[in-house]
Amino acid sequence: MRASKYLIATVKETPSDAEIVSHQLMLRAGLIRKLASGLYTWLPLGLRVLQKVSQIVRDEMNKSGAMEVSMPVVQPAELW
Repeated sequence: MRASKYLIATVKETPSDAEIVSHQLMLRAGLIRKLASGLYTWLPLGLRVLQKVSQIVRDEMNKSGAMEVSMPVVQPAELW
């Protein structure tokens, strides 16, 4: 798919609430967008990058004989 087909909203200014360099770059590149405090939306290009990285990690883990697990998003407070 061509890059021109993606919704890419880049930002020239670094958001004031972004302190970590990788966070600043992801916001500026249009990979993610902040919804609320601590909540972010993956935009199309960012989601594609996330999926590709996940697949690379999954492939390498499979090569080493590791097994993948899926855990619930909401966990009891006692675990933390």
